[in-house]
Amino acid sequence: MTHEPGATPIGARLRQLLVAPDAPVPTLRAEALLMAADRAEHVDLVLEPALAAGRWVVADRYAASTLAYQGGGRGLDVDELSSLVSWASGGLAADLSVLVDVSPEAADARLGRQGEQSVDGPNAIDRFERLGLPFAARVREGYLAQVDADPAHWVVVDGEEAIDTVTTSIVKLVHERLGDPPATSG
Repeated sequence: MTHEPGATPIGARLRQLLVAPDAPVPTLRAEALLMAADRAEHVDLVLEPALAAGRWVVADRYAASTLAYQGGGRGLDVDELSSLVSWASGGLAADLSVLVDVSPEAADARLGRQGEQSVDGPNAIDRFERLGLPFAARVREGYLAQVDADPAHWVVVDGEEAIDTVTTSIVKLVHERLGDPPATSG
């Protein structure tokens, strides 16, 4: 299990620049480049070693997120971002991407925020979340466009179902598409 941004020491610092509500706001291209820097570190230090050891990797966000957030959400050119993503990842692509699809309104309600602008505590919102429901809707459309363009590498799960149902659906779909994970030794 891993995540982006922030799964490496440099990534953790980049994450602070990217999502902390009080961090300086980078320009749009700088934001995309910071995400790419995090991804390059993540691939080299976390993903490739795990894959070389024969392990499955489950990542909370990867290349598709750049296309959805900086492309769909921010309006940067998706073709240019695709080139950047490919370069930063060294061409390492996910075997399968899972989109837990939730309307922005349902996500906001599920997190108990309903427009709340708290920046601390369990429901603190990061800089991207502060961009509001219109931004979240564009990000969602960015993900759905990727699903439509490459359905063989995506599964979509209704994220508005109960959390246990969502989890069961994800596990079932991953096993259907990829089989069983390799045996791991303790």
